[in-house]
Amino acid sequence: MAYIQHSSHFLKKGDAPSRKKSKGYYNKANKTGTGAAAGGGMSEKGVKKYKRDNPGSKLQTAVTTPPSKLKKGSKAAKRRKSFCARSKGWTSERGRAARRRWNC
Repeated sequence: MAYIQHSSHFLKKGDAPSRKKSKGYYNKANKTGTGAAAGGGMSEKGVKKYKRDNPGSKLQTAVTTPPSKLKKGSKAAKRRKSFCARSKGWTSERGRAARRRWNC
């Protein structure tokens, strides 16, 4: 059986931390807002809780900076472009709010 080193102790394969979503701490969707005011997605507090619950997670908050203020080709600009491309088909209220938050 394979073992994974996790901190100072070993876990059996399959005993890794849960990948399920953190309960709560989501920004409420706002129909009229754009950028950070749009809501949709996890709050900074929610991301911190998720990271505590799932050690080793690389979850980050949304890139809410307006595209005109982002340096072209920067890491944040690439994350935003990638998210916008992935989320093109999101049509629910929550999905639309998330896309507004990311300025898609």
